[in-house]
Amino acid sequence: MNRTFLSADIGGTKTLLQLSDASGKALRLQSFPSGRYSTLSEVLDEFLRGADIPVAACLAVAGPVDGRRVKFTNLPWEVDADQLAAHFGITRVELINDFQAVGLGIAALQTSDLLTLQVGSEQAQGVRLAVGAGTGLGVAFLSWQNDGYTVHPSEGGHLDFAPQDETQVALLRYLQARHDHVSYERLVSGPGLMTIYEFLRDSGRAAPSSTLVAAMQTGDPAAALTQADEPIARLAVDVFVTLYGAVVGNYALFALPRGGIYLAGGIAAKIAQRMQTGDFLTAFLAKGRYTELLRSLPLHIVTHPNVGLLGAERTSRKGY
Repeated sequence: MNRTFLSADIGGTKTLLQLSDASGKALRLQSFPSGRYSTLSEVLDEFLRGADIPVAACLAVAGPVDGRRVKFTNLPWEVDADQLAAHFGITRVELINDFQAVGLGIAALQTSDLLTLQVGSEQAQGVRLAVGAGTGLGVAFLSWQNDGYTVHPSEGGHLDFAPQDETQVALLRYLQARHDHVSYERLVSGPGLMTIYEFLRDSGRAAPSSTLVAAMQTGDPAAALTQADEPIARLAVDVFVTLYGAVVGNYALFALPRGGIYLAGGIAAKIAQRMQTGDFLTAFLAKGRYTELLRSLPLHIVTHPNVGLLGAERTSRKGY
């Protein structure tokens, strides 16, 4: 029997699963809507039906990993790696943070998988920074150790939101009336884009057309916003892009990622044209005396659609 390996990228919106052979070639790849399942085991039961039991698995999960367990941030799921291994008969099950997986996947990317926003001056083996807005806001740092990069996951998406102008101050107050804690993830994420839209609408700064309202009700609301050509949609994306640039600049000051900054998470690639038009870089660089330092850092959008799964897949085969 040929050995197979299971890898997963599990987020609040979708669960992406892959079975691979020992060379890393995908044998089966399938996406599941996470919210339709009450447990991860239900998803795996469906995916693995009729397949050989994998010898090892690596699951990239959207939440802080506590030893062999994880409680998801944006899903009502809890996962125990040992219980999964016993239930499915998998020899080794490893849990890693979803942005740890992104960091591991970055090492395998080709130049064609990147869209460069700022060339900068890349330092060989320099610290790298991975940031990504999707269902949430993921952040990880990568440092070179021995013969490769080690990924340091974080929960940096939950840092306090720091407004920089009067509109952003009003946005903060709008959210403080609804939440005990206002983090950047409340705004720089798919749900965050919707929050910005609702703020603009509720505060009377702009109003949606009936066409936009219908599109948001019948499809993906965030996608409808990014595709609509009307004032409230353009303004919502402008605010989103500005906040995204500002928070990435903050993370860059923490990490000094002279090895490059990589924007993953899905949203950046979908609105790449808007990310290139100035507001993102303007906010990213707006750090006073440290503007020139930030200007020296390479900055890329990851266009590979499954970079987290790529990192999990490489980890699943480690040691075999």
